[in-house]
Amino acid sequence: MNNNTDINKPSENGDIAANDDIKVSPGYANYVLGVLFIVYVFNFIDRQAMSVFIGPIKEEFNASDTQMGLLVGFAFALLYTFAGIPIARLADRSNRRNIIAIGLTVWSAMTIVTGLAKSFSHLVIARIGVGIGEAAGTPPAHSLIADYFPINRRATALAVYSSGVFVGSAIAYLGGGFLREHFDWRTAFIILGAPGLLVALILRFTVKEPPRGLSEHRSNDSGASTFKETLKFLLSSPSWVCLMAGASCLSIIGYGIMMWGYEFYGRIHGMSPIVVGQWMALIIGMGGCAGTLLGGVLADRLAVSKPSHVIRIPGLLTLAGMPFGVAALLVDSSTLSLIFLFPFYMLLNVYIPPMYSANQNLAKLNMRATASAIVLFIINIVGAGAGPFIVGALSDFFAISHGDQGLRYALVATIAIGVIGCGIFALSSRWLRQDLQRVQDGAMA
Repeated sequence: MNNNTDINKPSENGDIAANDDIKVSPGYANYVLGVLFIVYVFNFIDRQAMSVFIGPIKEEFNASDTQMGLLVGFAFALLYTFAGIPIARLADRSNRRNIIAIGLTVWSAMTIVTGLAKSFSHLVIARIGVGIGEAAGTPPAHSLIADYFPINRRATALAVYSSGVFVGSAIAYLGGGFLREHFDWRTAFIILGAPGLLVALILRFTVKEPPRGLSEHRSNDSGASTFKETLKFLLSSPSWVCLMAGASCLSIIGYGIMMWGYEFYGRIHGMSPIVVGQWMALIIGMGGCAGTLLGGVLADRLAVSKPSHVIRIPGLLTLAGMPFGVAALLVDSSTLSLIFLFPFYMLLNVYIPPMYSANQNLAKLNMRATASAIVLFIINIVGAGAGPFIVGALSDFFAISHGDQGLRYALVATIAIGVIGCGIFALSSRWLRQDLQRVQDGAMA
């Protein structure tokens, strides 16, 4: 492809025409990334708000920690992951921007409905609705970013997008803490869900759909692949298999801390809701963003100088943070606990951008949205689904002998899983170069 024509000459429907003379300005590419980042922020505001209100919801519906773990875990994650596959298949064939806009509208509306639930079963149904809507967010967004940003900038772009997890969670913690202090949980969900409806309109009417393969200056691979073909192709990459196994283990800790950390500091350290919200917003927001951006920049630099280290070094950095996590959970001082939590959470997220970038790079052009959905399916079933449930179930188990301290030991137990995950993740680098070369050879064939 010849990058000569300016992006500001759109086709009749407002999208970018699929021709051989397209030039995307860096400013517009960054604008698209910014809009997608904001969408992802709202994704996690609506998702993470539930963790802030575990206490009052549990009290109102007389639920156990295991039930709450199911609510914040599998009730959301099951439909999120299963719906993600067919939505991603659609995104590999049709307009990705429109799919994201519709999904944002659905999950924002269902967040509002969450605040109207009259029973625990109604609450579960509403969270399932949020999960279905959010399934339309990340797979098409990853595919769009891969088309707007070349391979030597892709991990950083995906890191910026991925940091929406932590910005959204920080806003949920901070705003949720304030709302929990001054309002009931039902009002909070209505307030948090409404702004997403406006963002959906901004996305729909200002973001252009690019042709696939734009950033690599090559056209789409030979037709649309089936889900079976995509999965078979990815599973034939040893680096991808190790990548998924390691990331799945690490996601158990990440989601466990995100969903139970707020309750941990209230229950174990007796901190007030608004104070916990302020601290969690700082640690999750700043620490998570710093770790993710570090991982993205590191991956982009290593992709040029030492491709085989793109996965290994981020995996080892994540491993280096595990002792800080153990210390944060076991110390009696709330101040020391929070101090240790920051480096732990920062290093815990270094692996994320290299994983997402490698996943896009290891897939063919017509597989990217589906490849992203497969990754999210695996990680969210294990992390977002099983992670909070495992913590809740272990908390109930340890509570038999340790009372409220059971939550502390439940979270510590998940760190051992993360240590194993770091080793498997780093092992992926052994086959990364040859698997990337296979994709490139196939594109030129």
